[in-house]
Amino acid sequence: MSIKHILARIKWWNQVDRLGPDIPTTHFFLYFPDLAKKLCKRKFASFGDNSQFRPGAYAINCSNIYIGRKVVIRPGSMLFAVRGTTGKIIIEDDVLIGSCTHIYVSNHQYSDLSRPIAQQGHMEPKPVTLKKGCWVGANVTILPGVIIGENSVVGAGSIVTKDVSAYTVVCGNPARVIKEIFNG
Repeated sequence: MSIKHILARIKWWNQVDRLGPDIPTTHFFLYFPDLAKKLCKRKFASFGDNSQFRPGAYAINCSNIYIGRKVVIRPGSMLFAVRGTTGKIIIEDDVLIGSCTHIYVSNHQYSDLSRPIAQQGHMEPKPVTLKKGCWVGANVTILPGVIIGENSVVGAGSIVTKDVSAYTVVCGNPARVIKEIFNG
């Protein structure tokens, strides 16, 4: 490998619209809070005060991911946005996200039986929104088009295929309502 190749790779790592352990030059900055904050404010569409994107997390197409105030993206998590207006991930203020949570705005196309799935491209992206104050447990997968309601809870290990109403607790595969949250 030539020096020219190495320098080109480093340049690409610094310019690519993603963060994660597979991008070592920028990933290194996530270990230092002040540098991490500057990097995240530069990479993400928005990155609120007192938010953190922890080392070991991944974000693909950062420029279409909106992160509110006081949000922590924990290690092992994958935020997979798509460029364009419909491929957004919006995480509002005060959202709790457990480790290894995966959020996807698109899935593979699989309707053509004559071709391998890997050659069929992707479905039209649908935005995902996590509303203010919700809590998403560890190892949760959130599929395209889902809205997680305000102050709702998604139990650990759940797969969320449909919208979650505000003030409810859901869990399972697929996630189902198991409880409503009331005052008092």
